[in-house]
Amino acid sequence: MKRFLVVGGAGFIGSSLIEQLVCLGHDVRAVDRPVKSSPLPAMILRSVEWLEGDFTDVDFIARAVKDRDVVFHLASTTLPKSSNDDPVYDIRTNIVGTVQLLDVATRAGVGKVIFPSSGGTVYGNPMALPIREAHPTNPISSYGITKLTIEKYLEFFRQERGLDYTALRLANPYGHYHNAGSAQGAVGVFLSRAMAGQPIEIWGDGEVVRDYIYISDVIDAMIASITYQAGARVFNLGSGMGKSLNEVVAAVQRATGRTVAVNFLPKRSVDVQANILDISLIGEEMKWKPTVSFDQGVALLFDQFQRSPHVSRFE
Repeated sequence: MKRFLVVGGAGFIGSSLIEQLVCLGHDVRAVDRPVKSSPLPAMILRSVEWLEGDFTDVDFIARAVKDRDVVFHLASTTLPKSSNDDPVYDIRTNIVGTVQLLDVATRAGVGKVIFPSSGGTVYGNPMALPIREAHPTNPISSYGITKLTIEKYLEFFRQERGLDYTALRLANPYGHYHNAGSAQGAVGVFLSRAMAGQPIEIWGDGEVVRDYIYISDVIDAMIASITYQAGARVFNLGSGMGKSLNEVVAAVQRATGRTVAVNFLPKRSVDVQANILDISLIGEEMKWKPTVSFDQGVALLFDQFQRSPHVSRFE
């Protein structure tokens, strides 16, 4: 049994990760801002030590990392668009907050940090597809710059303090525990709007291509990262396949059996035209591969939204 800290544990990825860690019999502590509820089953919540606070509060995070073996750093205060609107806030909260976290983690004797970076933003506009880890990194959003900077600080703390890490350059995750009311994540947003009989809004002509990965495949890779100790430390994590937004709409229509109206809005400067990740390195090094197809994943999320699972209270 290992002792884990999940920073950003109340979010979409954090919820699925915590559930899997608890089911594997580990000691789990989670931190996040105060929230009223969680999608996790009550029996899972009772098995987790929850601490409420701001991860940028250095005294709070210093208490949280005590006696932990591994830290999963999932917290982020911005999205690509909001990061460009206020890059100073992005830097102050995400970069400074993360460096503080890494500093107190090394002082507390944490052995490893696992960080979901952003495969969708750190590369910028690709020179070739699919994108390998060695591809030049030229992010066009403050969000991507911040994720890349955190990767560099992880390497700094490895060299200077001996802190091991794995950075997973994550594609676009979707699936179980996605909040139907969230404005983030094309698959979840499109599904929820289709089910509500509302039109889907798309920035641009719908031909922007992204790599989508189901959440259970993401969690499998995170779990594999815990014990991985070979040479590579930065990995792409996606499906290795691209879907345009128009293809996502078509998949949503197949899953729901409904025809959905689409409103096309002006293209945004923050969006790269295409992003498909080469996932051969993580397959070779960790023997990991995605198992859920895109249509399967959309159908699974549609089923979740239909069932409207009970939301357990933090009590």
